[in-house]
This record gives sequence, C-alpha cells and structure tokens, in this order.
Amino acid sequence: MKLSVVMPVVNEARTIGPILERVLAVPLEKEVIVVDDGSTDGTWEALQRYASSCTLLRHSRNRGKGAAIRTALHHVTGDIVITQDADLEYDPEEYRKLIEPIVRGAADVVYGSRLLNGRSPTAGFSFYLGGRFLTWLANVLYGLHITDEPTGYKVFRTKVIRSLPLVGNGFEFCPEVTALLGLRHIPILEVPIGYHPRSVSEGKKIRWRDGLKAIWTLLRYRFSRSTQSACLPKPKTQPSVRHP
Repeated sequence: MKLSVVMPVVNEARTIGPILERVLAVPLEKEVIVVDDGSTDGTWEALQRYASSCTLLRHSRNRGKGAAIRTALHHVTGDIVITQDADLEYDPEEYRKLIEPIVRGAADVVYGSRLLNGRSPTAGFSFYLGGRFLTWLANVLYGLHITDEPTGYKVFRTKVIRSLPLVGNGFEFCPEVTALLGLRHIPILEVPIGYHPRSVSEGKKIRWRDGLKAIWTLLRYRFSRSTQSACLPKPKTQPSVRHP
C-alpha cells in the first residue's frame, strides 16, 4: 500500500532539510507532500532542493496547520495518510510500525502514543499536563480509550480522513479529527512511539492559547447539535424506481 506523508511547515529552515532526508530514506512506497504555510525565514527556498522528490505546495500567508493539511489532502494519491511535523520531534523510522495495523486490515486509524512505551521525555510539565488533560477530556466526551490525543503521528486510511468534514485552520486539527472520529464511532488504535521534544526557545510553536482552543473544539463538537449534524455521514439515498 502506498503511504502519503503530509507535512505542514512554517519557518523551519533549520530543520526542514534533516527531517526530509529522514522521511525520504524510509524504505516504503510513498509520496511526500509538503505545504509551506507562509514561511518568511527561507524555508521555501530550502525546500527547492527537494522539488524532484517531493510535492511542494505553498500558502501565500500563514493559515495554520489544519489548513495546510487540508491543502495537502487534495493532492494525496496514496492508500494511507500520515501527518509528519517538520521539526525533529518524531522519527520517520516509526512509519512501518504505524501503518502495519492498517496494511493488515486491523484498523482504519492509528495514533502513535508517546506514553505507551513508558520512557518518552516531555517538552515540559505544562505540555505534559495539557496533553494528559486533553486526552482525558476526549476519552470522557467521546467514549474513547486512548493515551495520547495530541500526538503528532496520526495515521489514516485515506478514504477515512477524506470523509471527515475538517474545517479547523490551526493546531485544533488534532482535537477536531479526534472528535470527528469519536462522533462517527471509528476506533482509534494506538502503537508506542518515541519522542524527542524541543523547547519553546528551540522553536516549539504551540502556546497556551492553542490548548484552550483544543478544549473548546472538543466541547463544541460534542455538545453543538448543528456541528454534530454537519459532521455525521449523510444517509445514503435509495435510487428512485420508475414504474412502467
């Protein structure tokens, strides 16, 4: 099965080369779709050396992670989609382990859990506490049994993620997609992964406001009837029968 690696990136001129080298080195049939989300630090220029091996797309202004992923999904041709951050926190060598349950038909959605291996470091206590709270809230609201809701490694059978009515533009992509899966009762399988966090001073972009937006996203999808009706799959209409 062909893997589509979807990578949103903004102002990662320092790390974009090393992470793409790691992604391209993974021995799997794959395509790599990079969306430069309005970078101003030379990221787009650094990406040009990979123009022959990756699909390069660009937003003229910064629109957010969710918007970049939606842009990439229009260009996906693979059977499986994985989200890949443009920093060096997640290791592409984990791809084979992450897609294996989908390849053998055991799952349609896989999350890489940084907690299941019991030894991953954290980006700091506030990030750890925020991630644990979001995971607990998602489990309570949607009847899930996951350990790492905000993980950066989320893997989907392509037809599944394309069926979700994603609208969020920023970091709320993670809680939005989790909420939609919960509303549609699509199981999430987790596999353990490693994690190499970076600090805010090293370029980590998530802030406390993103945490509040994530909480609001989980609550909104759970309790807004209009949102729920828009998210649930439309019933299939029966073909009309013409009688002679």
